[in-house]
Amino acid sequence: TLPLALSSIVMGIIVSKIHGLLDWRIGFMAIVTTLFLQILSNLANDYGDGIKGTDNRSRLGPERTIQSGKITPKQMKLAIFVFSALSFISGVYLIILSEITLFQFAIFLSIGILAILSAIYYTVGKRSYGYYGLGDLFVFLFFGLIAVLGTFFLNTKYLSIDALLPALTVGFLSTAVLNLNN
Repeated sequence: TLPLALSSIVMGIIVSKIHGLLDWRIGFMAIVTTLFLQILSNLANDYGDGIKGTDNRSRLGPERTIQSGKITPKQMKLAIFVFSALSFISGVYLIILSEITLFQFAIFLSIGILAILSAIYYTVGKRSYGYYGLGDLFVFLFFGLIAVLGTFFLNTKYLSIDALLPALTVGFLSTAVLNLNN
């Protein structure tokens, strides 16, 4: 999932470069923020599936850390908190680097908070959206549209219709990988 998460940011960087408005600092921080968010998502997924019993002996694929007893739920909660904080801090720094307006800052801050919450509540909680079949929608939005168009906007300070097709493509491919993974 880490290369998949990176592909959306790389696509946003490429489209920004094509438009001649790429700030490598913004590109780098977008990569860092995405890595933190993806690690957060993986940790939260392990935690949520582990405490719900979804990860059990009949699970296919590699053994998960809570399932195997290598990490306690309490330790995983701490890791989730740490990566939530890292995601938030790097995301705020990314937005600051982009030098956008205060209104745009508020929008991107809201999107960042939603990304953190979405990473956690995919499998964590009583109403985790992954168990209701909404994972495809969230992956399409966050790995496709938001990641590519967001990276593009933070670099260029505008949206362009020619950035939409790459965003859709990465979103659909990411959704397909989620389906294969599940």
